[in-house]
Amino acid sequence: MRFNPKLFAIAVVASLVLGALLGWIAKQTGADWLVTVLDTIGSTFTNLLSFTVLPLIFTAIVVGINSLREVGGGRTAARLGGKTALWFAITSLIAVTIGLVVGRLFNPGRGLVIEPDPDKLQAIGEKTQGSWLDLINGLVPDNLISAFSEGETLQVVFISLIIGAATYSLGEKAAPFVEFNKAAFEVIQRVLGWIIRIAPLGTLGLIGNAVASYGNEFFMPLLKLIGSTYAACALVLFAVYPLLLALVARVSPLQFFAKAWTTLQFAFVSRSSGASVPLSKQTAESLGVPSSYASFAVPLGSTTKMDGCAAIYPAVGSIFIANLFGIHLGPAQYLTIVAVAVFGSIATAGVTGWFTMLTLTVGALGFPPAAVATGIAIAYAVDPIMDMMRTMTNVAGQITVPVVVSRTEGLLDDEVRNQPANPVLPSRELASA
Repeated sequence: MRFNPKLFAIAVVASLVLGALLGWIAKQTGADWLVTVLDTIGSTFTNLLSFTVLPLIFTAIVVGINSLREVGGGRTAARLGGKTALWFAITSLIAVTIGLVVGRLFNPGRGLVIEPDPDKLQAIGEKTQGSWLDLINGLVPDNLISAFSEGETLQVVFISLIIGAATYSLGEKAAPFVEFNKAAFEVIQRVLGWIIRIAPLGTLGLIGNAVASYGNEFFMPLLKLIGSTYAACALVLFAVYPLLLALVARVSPLQFFAKAWTTLQFAFVSRSSGASVPLSKQTAESLGVPSSYASFAVPLGSTTKMDGCAAIYPAVGSIFIANLFGIHLGPAQYLTIVAVAVFGSIATAGVTGWFTMLTLTVGALGFPPAAVATGIAIAYAVDPIMDMMRTMTNVAGQITVPVVVSRTEGLLDDEVRNQPANPVLPSRELASA
């Protein structure tokens, strides 16, 4: 059965509507069995994605680093890496600034009187708060196996970079290991291709369970927080990135979205930048980015380039918590938020990275721990709704930056870019399977 992106889009929207309707019915009728079914569907889909993320990141980065040989060797690779990091920082700066402006306009949390769920408050209190020292200490795992078994994405990225650099320096001696990783990456892409096909079903379960679990008592009072996050992300996604593409990369925004839309839909549904890597990489390549560079930049961006989670949301979330508890934010505090967003985005590795980044930000602001725990526990109820848009923004940035860097380096293939948009799916053969 051929993958049809138009039908996929319709299926996702229909699942959002149907899921919300089923969740509302379950909430109104007290149908616990329906809540259980929706929760099982959603959690199963999430688990399917989660188990592919770490091996996907490892193999993609190892293969990506070695593929940089094809773009000119060590010096060229270092220059590309430096430019990529620079553009990551520039776009993060823009994103966090927009987050602060929108946050001040909406002022989420002002006048809000609501009690958090005690269970969620306890769960938040048990989470490890983000800190610079923890970030540094958490880079190096106790052993190779624990990094994967305990789901430590940042440690896996660190290991991948070290091993990737070692295999690059060894050259032909490490060729069998690199080839093995290439094959493993293809296998994971094939598995993800199958999982993507059931994304609408996963959407139904995730949205349905959120509505059934929380209902209007949380959604309605927190609409400003949701609205602020969506508005700021939309400005970055539909204004900032298109401007960079048009002015710097000389790529039509319409062309970009025509080729990236299936990928962005999947990012919205899956809420996982890591799981979106194969789609993001293929999208970047279809926009003219050399495969060798895309293989490096996109996997790296999936863990360190998160404008939605690492820049916009910490800005909006900090304002939300400050308003909730009457904490004054002055120019120094706003500059602190900006600095943390630009220099601390690596802390957002993984699907729950927003928590690390938000606590890192409010920790730098000196917010009382009780206020932080309570504020996050309140926002946690609607986090799945916000995370969809945050992840969609993350992934758009992870595709945009390689396109911009490729143009500035004279690497962008306009002949490939101008080819008609085709369905993007991990392992191209699967698109017609």
